[in-house]
Amino acid sequence: MAAADYHQASLPDLLPLYYRRLFPFSQYHRWLNYGGVTKNYFQNREFSFTLKDDIYVRYQSFSTQNELEKEMQKMNPYKIDIGAVYSHRPNQHNTVKSGSFQALEKELVFDIDMTDYDDVRSCCSGADICPKCWTLMTIAIRILDRALRDDFGFQHCLWVYSGRRGVHCWVCDEAARKLSVAARSAVAEYLSLVKGGEETVRKVVLSDPIHPFVMESLTVVERYFSQYALLGQDILGSKEAVDKVLALLPEDVRKKLLQYFQTEKNPETRWDILKSMAQDKRTTAKKGHYFEMEIMLQYCYPRLDVNVSKGVNHLLKSPFSVHPKTGRISVPIDLRELDCFDPFDVPTISLICEELDQPKTEEEQEDTMENENKKEAGERRKMRDYKRTSLAKYVKLFDQFLEGMAHSRKGELLKNSDLQKDF
Repeated sequence: MAAADYHQASLPDLLPLYYRRLFPFSQYHRWLNYGGVTKNYFQNREFSFTLKDDIYVRYQSFSTQNELEKEMQKMNPYKIDIGAVYSHRPNQHNTVKSGSFQALEKELVFDIDMTDYDDVRSCCSGADICPKCWTLMTIAIRILDRALRDDFGFQHCLWVYSGRRGVHCWVCDEAARKLSVAARSAVAEYLSLVKGGEETVRKVVLSDPIHPFVMESLTVVERYFSQYALLGQDILGSKEAVDKVLALLPEDVRKKLLQYFQTEKNPETRWDILKSMAQDKRTTAKKGHYFEMEIMLQYCYPRLDVNVSKGVNHLLKSPFSVHPKTGRISVPIDLRELDCFDPFDVPTISLICEELDQPKTEEEQEDTMENENKKEAGERRKMRDYKRTSLAKYVKLFDQFLEGMAHSRKGELLKNSDLQKDF
């Protein structure tokens, strides 16, 4: 069944099968338990479920993986959101003395939504996406992932496709989970360059000297700019598009360019002329005049919903949640193959449920016979079930991410025990 064959009306029939046989509960619990980092870490985590007919249930919490599993199989949520780790169990928040129920920790998260780029993409608008504008998400991941790792020293960044029109990042390092609201705000502000609402014409203003982070980001943008902006979005093609670009320039430069553009129609040549005029300005002026860089950043730089990143108690859609509108699973993104990632190739719930009905291969039949009499057959069956579908490679990617975190934890424990021996 192709992804296009998903129908929203089928979701109530498909979700019970998905949660019973395909959702990777074992890895999911392993992730949010963080190796049992502190007592009640998993138990004090908030989950929220959106049920059929937009019924929203907050402050769900579970003692064990088994309890989470049973509740999700009973409620069959249309959407799962993950919140903070609280001082008390979220499902008992009404019984706790007022003011003492506090959000203590949460992953540092980022939410990038294609609708925030509507003023710089002409191919689509609103919730619609296509391969042309998806390049913006690729650029966003490249810029932010580099900065989080190199500028802040974080190692465990889980990038996830939202299932429809955007991407989320979960920074899972212990240092990131413990950040205060002020520290989260500082990181979000550091990473924010595009500022101002619809009324603001010039949304990126660079100061002298240009910060190394901005220069690193420009290096990424330059790789994609010609293909995305000049060819894909034709920002120097139509009169309307050209006027939007010219509005970002000093008046004297704008007038000169308009003269050149009377005869020169090729968008790439037009851009080369604009760039050389910016460089000429910089050699004659005392400072500033980075307008070609500002244009590149305004059209391509990631647009963050900073409020999502700032709040410890802010909820964000969970990995492996199903998007009700598209039916696509919210899956991890492999950064090693980022340029090849195609949101339209991400499996839908209808596809993976249909794949379960395919006859088993000889190898799978042998595997079934071998494990039939073993303990934990139920868990083994679930593992085999998702392995027989298009979801398998994404669960494997999630497994690799969890292995990386476990390896780091082990290394940290060894380092601490060696330090104690030295004393």
